[in-house]
Amino acid sequence: MADFTQNIIDEIIDQYMFADNTKRPWIIGFSGGKDSTVMLQLVWKALEQVKHFHGFVGRDIYVVCNDTMVENPVITEYVYRVLDKITDAARDQDLPIRVIKTIPRLEDSLWVNMIGRGYPAPNNAFRWCTERLKIKPTSQFIAEQVNEFGEAIILIGTRMSESANRARSMNKHAIKGKRLTRHPLQPNTYMYAPIRHLQLEQIWHIINTMPSPWGASNEELFQIYANASADDYECPTVVTDDKHKSCGQSRFGCWMCTVVKEDKSMAMLINNGFGWLTPLLKFRNEIVAERNDTKNRMPIRRNGTKAINDMGTYYPVYRKSILERLLKTQKKIQQKKPHIELITNQELIAIQTIWYRDFIFDYRVSEIYRNAYKSELDMKEHNKKKEKELDLLKKSCEQKPQNFDLIQELLTLQKNKSLLNRKRGLKDDIETRIEEYLKKE
Repeated sequence: MADFTQNIIDEIIDQYMFADNTKRPWIIGFSGGKDSTVMLQLVWKALEQVKHFHGFVGRDIYVVCNDTMVENPVITEYVYRVLDKITDAARDQDLPIRVIKTIPRLEDSLWVNMIGRGYPAPNNAFRWCTERLKIKPTSQFIAEQVNEFGEAIILIGTRMSESANRARSMNKHAIKGKRLTRHPLQPNTYMYAPIRHLQLEQIWHIINTMPSPWGASNEELFQIYANASADDYECPTVVTDDKHKSCGQSRFGCWMCTVVKEDKSMAMLINNGFGWLTPLLKFRNEIVAERNDTKNRMPIRRNGTKAINDMGTYYPVYRKSILERLLKTQKKIQQKKPHIELITNQELIAIQTIWYRDFIFDYRVSEIYRNAYKSELDMKEHNKKKEKELDLLKKSCEQKPQNFDLIQELLTLQKNKSLLNRKRGLKDDIETRIEEYLKKE
C-alpha cells in the first residue's frame, strides 16, 4: 500500500475515532465514479483497521446514491450492481454501512417538468434540473439524519486538483486547522473531504492496485472510463501494467444533459461497442438543437408573464412531440435492453395530470403511448374504475349531454390536483373552466 494511501486512512481513523467523539453519522455521497469509489474504499479500509484494533465500529455510515432517473444507463447498471455488493459485504463483514438510494419526487422529475409543464431543456442560463434532480432528494435524507442526531457529516469526493474553481471553492469554505467545514446550505451539517489532496494519477493508482473491499471489479470501472474517454482528456500515468488503455477523466452524468454542448462520453461509449446507446444520443441532440426555436416556445412563462424574447414554455404540441419521440426511443432501447425504462408510468400519469390542469385536452398520453408501442398503457385497474364512473356520469347527463364533458373535465382537474399534492389554485381552475363553458352556451 502506497504511503499516501495509508496516510489518508490514518487521517480517516483519527477523525472517526478521536477527533470527534459524537455519534454524528457520516453520509458518503456515492456516484460510482472514480473519486467516490476511491473515497469509499479508503473509508472502508479505515473501518476494517478500527474494528481490528478496537474490536468495534460505532458510528453509522450511510452510502447515499442519488438516481436522477435519467442517468447514463451504462453507469446505472454498473452502480446498482456495486451497491448490491456493498450492502452484502457490509452485512457479511459486520460493518455499520447502509446503502440509501434516493430519487427525485414525481413532481420534480425531468420529464414531468419538460413534457408536463413545458419547461425548456436546461442550459447554463436556466439550469433548473440540478436542484430538482440532484440536490433536493439527497438534502431530504440529510435533513432526516440531522433531525434525529442533531448534526451530520457529509463526506465528499472532491479534490483540489480537479480544477482551479474547485480549489478556490474548497479553500473558501475551509477552516484553518480543521478538517470539517460547514455546509454552505444545509444547517447543522459539516463536510469532510478526505481525498482533497489526491492527484488524478493517484486516484487511478488506488483503483488499479487496491482490490475493492466489497468485491466489485475495479477493472470494470477502469474499462468504463476507457471506453468513454475522448482523445483530448487528461490521462493517468500510473497504471499496474501496460495492458491498460488510456482512460482519462471522463465525467458521467445524465444521458439527457442539455447543459453541455456535446456529450463526449456518450459518443465515445457508442464508438467503443455500446451502439445500443445511439438512439439516446440522437434524441438528446435533437432536443438541444430545437431548444431555442421560436416555433416551439410560447411567448409567456408558466405564471402568465411575458417571456424575454418571447421564449417562454414549450407549446403543447411540442411537448407532445417530445413525448412521442421519447417513447419511440425507449422502445428502440428496449429491443436490446428490455429492462431499461426512460420514463415511468407514474411520470406519464403526472404528465397527463398537468396537461389537464393546463387545459390541454387535445392530446392524451394514453393515445401517444398506444401509437408508439401499439399497445395500451398498463393501467388496467385504473381504467376499470374510470369506466364505471363514466357510465354513471353518462346516465346522469342523458338529458343534457354537453354537461358530461364539463363535469368530466372538472373531476379530472380535482383528481389531478390531488395526485401531485398541490390543491392550491383548484378553485380558480374550476371557476375558469366553468366560465369558458358558459361562454359557449
